Amino acid sequence: MSSKLTAGDLQVITRVAVFRGLKPETVQHIIAPATATILRPHDLIMRQDDPATAFFIVVDGWVKISRGTQSGEETVIDMMTKGDSFAEAIAFSGGRYIATAEAVNVARVARIPADHLIRCIRASPDIALAMIASVSQRMHYLVQQVEQLKAQSGVQRVAEFLASLSLAERGHCALALPYDKILIAGRLGLTPESLSRAFAKLRGVGVTINASKVNVADIVALRRIAADDRNAVRGTLRPVR
Repeated sequence: MSSKLTAGDLQVITRVAVFRGLKPETVQHIIAPATATILRPHDLIMRQDDPATAFFIVVDGWVKISRGTQSGEETVIDMMTKGDSFAEAIAFSGGRYIATAEAVNVARVARIPADHLIRCIRASPDIALAMIASVSQRMHYLVQQVEQLKAQSGVQRVAEFLASLSLAERGHCALALPYDKILIAGRLGLTPESLSRAFAKLRGVGVTINASKVNVADIVALRRIAADDRNAVRGTLRPVR
């Protein structure tokens, strides 16, 4: 069920990248008709090929963005979390959604109607410029992801993913996987079996995983692996010095 935005929702929504550079009053005008919905795991937010009637901002939780193939398989395009927006480009350009968005866990997502956004852009073209800049940054990020999938080994991808979960600069750290391992594999372009093998190799640098809990003996070593895993020998990574 949809409801009006709360003060907490507004704190997240008004700071998203897509509104960067806009005046506070302009942002308030754009989000005036927005509503927020609490979603359960696997609830759909938008469906690939449906008419684009809105764009969305994740207020809390995780959202999976995926595309279905003609053979019925699913490709995970991205994972969105608090403060991320999606479908803004298609919302102001018209057309149909190019991907499906689904809640991964209990999530709260704000919905901003596309027709209202278009009216705002016609009244203030600066809104379109800000959104185009945001979409351009997103495209740059996706290009980097494609480059990563082509250039990095599975072990490097997993190491980089785990390292990205930590704010620690050095030493030991404890992490929590943000969503299940099947989704992590899909996000990194790996099969679940390849993900398990990568986890096993990372034990060589002190990375241990128990369910969703991860212990990293040396975050610097893990980041070095993400940059270059030439230390992989006979399926086991030697500690990096």
